[in-house]
Amino acid sequence: MRLEFLYLHLNQLSGQIPPQMMLRRRNLTQINLYGNGLSGQIPPYLFNNTAMLTFINFGNNSLSGPIPHAVTSLSMLELLRLDFNQLSGLVPQAMFNMSRLQEIPLVNNRNLTRTFPSNQSFSLPMLQFISIYGNKFAGRLPSGFASCQYLQVIDLHENSFVDVLPTWLAKLTNLKKLNLGFNHLIGSIPAAFGNLTKLTQLQLANGSLTGEIPPELGLMQELSYLDLQYNQLIGKFPASLGNLSKLSYLNFQVNQLSGQVPSMLGTNTVLNILALGDNNLEGNLDFLSALSKCRQLQFLDFEKNRFTGTIPGYVGKFSTRLNYFGAGANQLTGGLPVAISNISNLLWIDFRDNLFTEPIPESITMLENLAWLDLSWNNMPGPIPTQMGMLRSLERLFLQANKLSGSVPRNFGNLSWLESIDLSYNQLSSTIPTSFFHLDKLITLDLSHNSFTGEVPVDVTGLRQTYQIDMSSNLLIGSIPETFGQLSMLTYLNLSHNSFKGSIPVHLEKVKRLASLDLSFNNLSGTIPVFLANFTYLNTLNLSFNRLEGQIPEGGVFSNLTLKSLVGNPGLCGAPRLRFPPCLDRNHSSKRHLLQFLLPTLILAFGAIAIYVYLWFRKKLKKGKDNASVDPTDAIGHQIVSYHELVRVTNNFSDETHLGMRKLWKSF
Repeated sequence: MRLEFLYLHLNQLSGQIPPQMMLRRRNLTQINLYGNGLSGQIPPYLFNNTAMLTFINFGNNSLSGPIPHAVTSLSMLELLRLDFNQLSGLVPQAMFNMSRLQEIPLVNNRNLTRTFPSNQSFSLPMLQFISIYGNKFAGRLPSGFASCQYLQVIDLHENSFVDVLPTWLAKLTNLKKLNLGFNHLIGSIPAAFGNLTKLTQLQLANGSLTGEIPPELGLMQELSYLDLQYNQLIGKFPASLGNLSKLSYLNFQVNQLSGQVPSMLGTNTVLNILALGDNNLEGNLDFLSALSKCRQLQFLDFEKNRFTGTIPGYVGKFSTRLNYFGAGANQLTGGLPVAISNISNLLWIDFRDNLFTEPIPESITMLENLAWLDLSWNNMPGPIPTQMGMLRSLERLFLQANKLSGSVPRNFGNLSWLESIDLSYNQLSSTIPTSFFHLDKLITLDLSHNSFTGEVPVDVTGLRQTYQIDMSSNLLIGSIPETFGQLSMLTYLNLSHNSFKGSIPVHLEKVKRLASLDLSFNNLSGTIPVFLANFTYLNTLNLSFNRLEGQIPEGGVFSNLTLKSLVGNPGLCGAPRLRFPPCLDRNHSSKRHLLQFLLPTLILAFGAIAIYVYLWFRKKLKKGKDNASVDPTDAIGHQIVSYHELVRVTNNFSDETHLGMRKLWKSF
């Protein structure tokens, strides 16, 4: 049987390719094993008897090992597709000298290597498509490509080519896609690239290109995709790019472009992506007016530049398809336009680190699809919008470092998709809403450096996925809730600079992943729990300036603590290296306390008796002198007081006869 086509693609074949599969297939012209689960090496002699093959597709499997050299003997081969496998080793050099080969997709094998051969051994006259991205090719770009008059696609990105961007590429007049990004290309972009009038995609990202963007790029009328991000390009934004009526993707991020953005850019009505972030662009935002004509615009980013002025209200006329609006890290003034609520499909607003001085408009709560809101590091005053709970799709909320005041809306509990909240460094002064502690998807919570008051709710177990909590530098009181011990994911807890009292909760022993704990500057009492020394991940601990007492535990985090972490607790003992006093033995201490109590009592008792005897003897002596003329012997007979008389007078040394007691003086 004369088998010419063997199509087994998109099945569930597994295991290795049998070496004998094509032993008697001399008439086979096409073989397709694409999209299976084949593994192991391609048998080295698989193609020895298949000289008629024109089409090989082994793509999207799990094949490993080298590309067999026998492939290069297939003089009729037009397509060799081995992409998305795990092939490794050197690509046979003779593969770049196959006269009929039209397509070479070797994409994403990761471990294929090769330095392209010289012009003498590079001859692919029929080549139309070559894609080797995601491998380990290196060296210089082969000028032999210039002789490939039918070449339409060059995709060599994500390799290690080190070369000056060659001008001979401009000779490939049939080229439709040129992707050399993620290499180490140097030099400038040749102005001759303007001759590539059929080019639809130009990708030169992530290199080291310098110089200016040549205005001749505006001659490539078919260009729809232009990516020059992550280079070192300088100069002004070419106004000529406004002539590219088919341009839908424009990315100049992370370069050193300067000057203003030309309003001509708004004539690209099919523009979908505009990314200009991290440059030195400046001036006002007049170019936004022209962009309102781009009804396909979905992504707009000009953050980390030097733009000034206010965000104009006509941004409300932007396409409702706009998803991302990034203008952070500029010098913009004013505030967020009320009309921004008209862009109904906004998912991401990033206006952080500007000079906003106006309150957050209540209208922002109408953006029901909003997932990310970052207005941090501005000077925005006033309250948090009362209807913030309407943003039910919100996942990230960053309002830190503003001048927000008043209370936090209770309807925060409606934000059930929230994963991160940062309200730190504001002037908020309410109690913390209980609803915060029922957000079961919350990962990070930062309320630090405000004036929150009251107690933390007893039950915080709703934060079961939270790994970072910071409530430091507020006016919180009461005890630290025991339920913190049920937050098993917690790694960072900071409750410092508040007025918490009571002991450190014993239930924290269950939080085994804790890496940082700061309870400093509170009114905590009791002893330091020994279990803290057993926490494997705990590397930061601060318990300073509380009223803790007793033995400082040993081992674990305590082995590396400095005095700064425990200072301000005068009742602590142990840790000689930190110059705390040694802890005394408990029995010895008990005896010392007993002695300290009894000694003053005994001294007072004996002192009272001694004074009493002295006074009694003195009085008797005086009386004896007064009566000396009547009975001289009477005084002599009473100069010595007998023990029995002393017992009688003091009522057997009763407590009632202590010095100062009325009864003693009466007896006297």
